[in-house]
Amino acid sequence: MTENILDELAWRGALNQITDEDGLRKLTTEKHVGIYVGTDPTGDSLHVGHLIPFMMLKRFQLMGHKPVIVIGGGTGSIGDPSGRNSERVLQTMATIDENKKKLTAQMERLFGTDNFRIVDNYSWLSKLSLLDFLRDYGKLFPVNQMLNKEVVASRLENGISYTEFTYQILQSIDF
Repeated sequence: MTENILDELAWRGALNQITDEDGLRKLTTEKHVGIYVGTDPTGDSLHVGHLIPFMMLKRFQLMGHKPVIVIGGGTGSIGDPSGRNSERVLQTMATIDENKKKLTAQMERLFGTDNFRIVDNYSWLSKLSLLDFLRDYGKLFPVNQMLNKEVVASRLENGISYTEFTYQILQSIDF
């Protein structure tokens, strides 16, 4: 096994761009960092699209870092517009809750329970009032930049609801 997670990821061909490689190498050598991957409970099981991010997260865990999986009970309740050319059908909260339980069980089998956390963004997003959301977060996102995002731009011709348009703001709150 390599000394630094960056060496491990480079050896696996899993690095593409690093903004500050020296700084990141120093940080990940001196400390065990927190890293997260998010997934919405749109289905009751992981699929092949989850493979690469979760493999990378597992590599961090094996090298002593602190992985966190964000299961998006909040974001999943409104629907991610990416990869779609039409509005996502909203699931019931009962379906979302059942999917969260099943995904959590799968994550625990993959990652165990040591040095690993699962959180649900519903726990913080559901506490936001509409006015708090607009005042505290909406003011930070210029609409022209949001419209230029591929996920939104690709949907403008067919239409995108305000609900799906705001997905990217809710997702940023997780970070």
